[in-house]
Amino acid sequence: MLRLHFTSDDLSRIRFASRPDPLWETVLSISLLGTVRGRAVFDPWRAQARVALARLPRGQWRLLRHLVPPKGDFPDFLTPSEASQGLEAGIAAILSTPRLRLRDEMTVLPHVGSVTRPLGEGDPGALRDLGEALRGYHDAVIAPCWPRIHAVVDAERAMRARPLLDRGSEELLADLGPTMRWRPPVLEADYPADHEIHLGGRGLLMVPSAFCWHTPVTLIDPGLPPVLVYPASRGPGWWDVAAAGGTSRPLSNLLGPTRAACLRVIEDGCTTGELARRIGGTSPTASQHATTLREAGLITSTRQGNTVIHTVTPLGASLLDAALGDDRSRRVRVVVDHDR
Repeated sequence: MLRLHFTSDDLSRIRFASRPDPLWETVLSISLLGTVRGRAVFDPWRAQARVALARLPRGQWRLLRHLVPPKGDFPDFLTPSEASQGLEAGIAAILSTPRLRLRDEMTVLPHVGSVTRPLGEGDPGALRDLGEALRGYHDAVIAPCWPRIHAVVDAERAMRARPLLDRGSEELLADLGPTMRWRPPVLEADYPADHEIHLGGRGLLMVPSAFCWHTPVTLIDPGLPPVLVYPASRGPGWWDVAAAGGTSRPLSNLLGPTRAACLRVIEDGCTTGELARRIGGTSPTASQHATTLREAGLITSTRQGNTVIHTVTPLGASLLDAALGDDRSRRVRVVVDHDR
């Protein structure tokens, strides 16, 4: 069981990652490749990933598999906070990990053999090899589906914003189930081991992840900045960006399939860039569709600095309710069932 202990200051300092974390997605996907967990959700990705891995030097894949076993812990230094600024910033942080920390954190692995021992000793060549392995794996396996990952995280952020804005941070925590439970002032989560983290006013960074399966993940060292990586809501259709805004036939007949998908995505609130990612299009195309929907009175657009945020109008919401009421209920049940 994982227990995160909140203070009143922590409740006011909950924040969500603004984009997918490339190293968390990389590491969690490596772990998933060694299992059959979530077959309905991940098998299409696994099939493509295994083909891509054939192009990766065998030594690189072997190193990664030793560092990220299918079950159990992996070292915290593989997922530095600097990765929020991009893959290269994250890899640079890994390469600068102090030798003492490398040695200590490698002890969480069930076995440290000839493949990983030089890394634990802080060997500069081993660190460079790790950087190349992470970069090669990400380019081969993660980068091709990065727009899909980004779309999943965008949708999750939009969905979580509603309870936070409407009812506050405690309601947000209460809505995180089914594997997480808010028992004030503690957030409990299913976890393979007992792990207590006292936030102590540091707040909590929530990181929705496409490759986190079933239960959340956090850092082993409770002294590091608190992070909770948790499964973003997605069903089998997460793999197909074009289906992200799946619509009913009546709505598609009325608006056209692409604009209907746009309206469905905008229901949760999104920027033009997020809309483009979730429908699998470009920003100019998404902007054109948003303009048409706005001129029809179905959405409204608000500029904040260089960003335009789209939301549905009461007319747009009524149209979605009339056309998608049953569809929406079925979709929610599918997402929840598969995440269990």
